[in-house]
Amino acid sequence: MNNFYKKHIPYLFLIPAIVLLLIFFFIPFFQTIILSLKDYSQDIYNPVFCGLKNYKILLHSKEFYTVLFNTFFFLILAVPVLTVVPLLVAIFINQKIKGITLYKILIYLPVVVSIVVVAIAFKWIYAQEGILNYFISLTGIKPIGWLTDTHFAMLSVAIVTIYKGIGYYMMIYLSALLGVPKDLYEAAETDGAGNFQKHLNVTIPHIMPTIALVVTISSISALKVFAEIYVMTKGGPLNSTKTMVYYIYERAFENLDLSAASAASCVLLVVILIFSLINITFFENKRYKL
Repeated sequence: MNNFYKKHIPYLFLIPAIVLLLIFFFIPFFQTIILSLKDYSQDIYNPVFCGLKNYKILLHSKEFYTVLFNTFFFLILAVPVLTVVPLLVAIFINQKIKGITLYKILIYLPVVVSIVVVAIAFKWIYAQEGILNYFISLTGIKPIGWLTDTHFAMLSVAIVTIYKGIGYYMMIYLSALLGVPKDLYEAAETDGAGNFQKHLNVTIPHIMPTIALVVTISSISALKVFAEIYVMTKGGPLNSTKTMVYYIYERAFENLDLSAASAASCVLLVVILIFSLINITFFENKRYKL
């Protein structure tokens, strides 16, 4: 009996996590799939089963492809910066510099501030008569519509995401850098390697799994961006910043088209899964090659 309890008691500790996953993930997940297969256009209280009709409508919608393009464009703007810049900052912070704790706090501070607060602050900065356009006007350049011009709106939103995320990913890199053997740096210095060569040949190969983690997490976050767009642009101007999650929100809560929103959610899930698998596969192969 004692062996029986020892063998099965650890599984009891998994029950709270399983219950939480069941309530907040699996049940909503299957409900979303069921909703995407029903038609709510006639009667929202008595929907009828329509099969893949919602997916066909979605895939024939020009707006959907615009939203999908915007989502990947945002990812391309944000993810490379959120992968490289925090790594450079972490390498700098990892050195023995006077007052380094203060630097860490200042860089990490935006992470603990609510994204809504950050977005509102940047909305004031980006305003037509805001502080950014004020300094630009001092150089003789006309004010720029950072959030009202289709050429600048997505970039302006991406900058907010990058500003908010640098400190978070820096801390992930810092924890990985602590695990790199110091002997390897000393051996590289003995061979005449400079700072750039040391990090290229020692640091990056050892933290490649962490780089893969950062790329995957930042990619998923970029594909699910919502708060910045909701606060700053509402998907405008002319749908130039409308991404998948904002499109889902708009269809579900503004247009009350639950079936279309559910279908778009399922498509987004598939896109995230595919993108995550590609990232992990690429970086795992790269890890062993290095």
